[in-house]
Amino acid sequence: MPEADLTARAAPAARADAARADAARADAARSEALLAWGAAHRRDLPWRHTRDPWRVLVSEVMLQQTQVDRVLPRYLDWVDAYPTPAAQAAAPLADVLRRWQGLGYPRRARNLHTTATLVVERHGGEVPGGLDALLALPGIGPYTARAVLAFAHERDVGVVDTNVGRVLARWAGHPLRPAEAQAIAQSLVPAGRAWDWNQALFDLGALACAKRAPRCDSCPVAPWCSWRGGAGAEPDPATGSAAVSRPQARFAGSHRQARGRLLQALADGPVPSGSVAAADRRAAESLRADGLIELRGGRWVLGADPVP
Repeated sequence: MPEADLTARAAPAARADAARADAARADAARSEALLAWGAAHRRDLPWRHTRDPWRVLVSEVMLQQTQVDRVLPRYLDWVDAYPTPAAQAAAPLADVLRRWQGLGYPRRARNLHTTATLVVERHGGEVPGGLDALLALPGIGPYTARAVLAFAHERDVGVVDTNVGRVLARWAGHPLRPAEAQAIAQSLVPAGRAWDWNQALFDLGALACAKRAPRCDSCPVAPWCSWRGGAGAEPDPATGSAAVSRPQARFAGSHRQARGRLLQALADGPVPSGSVAAADRRAAESLRADGLIELRGGRWVLGADPVP
């Protein structure tokens, strides 16, 4: 074969190799920039001071759909009361639900209670360290399971929450599907630095790459971002992208508010079914369907509370 033909055939492969090398150098530079920024701007949060899988799990369950500021005062109270899965499993569900008051979405408390019981029964009281075993526990999805692996066991696992999902979509310049977002997150984790890397991504999304008014001018990884929307560029690639939170329905007058109102009343003791307002009866039935309250002797009671 003529030398010119060989050279022509080799050219595409050479260009592909060069592109891969350029991409690898860009990823390394971005990693170094983000890790350095993360070390300097890391938020001091109590669950970042532990590698205990149970405490990490508690924090992640609390942070599902609840802002950090609301979780902060409740987390330490919770792990003081229930320092191990066995301690929580031994507590009555009614007490667990009372302690959860104010965090919202009380099914999380019931799931955490059931998880603690299963961890004691199936895993000798130790939160499992495998992805499949974690996913088999109630209320633990792909994000929470990977968060336990990354933050308790420091495994090289990419963790995609709403902040990370927003960052990844903006870096990519287009909305991402769930599998695509997870694959990108996994590919970016520097070997042996999963804890630092994921925490830095969380903080970047919370402090710089915010949902509204992102601070692109001070972002440490702006040179590698495909969007850079600080000037209000639209559309935002994060809109509709995997893991990025959607606007919630109004709380005032909602079914969620009615559920919370009834649970708060039941925290003080049984409530006669006849005294439940018509607007709250649907909430009562949904709470019963979720296993959070029971109707006994004509009165609604919290969890398995005894009826005096």
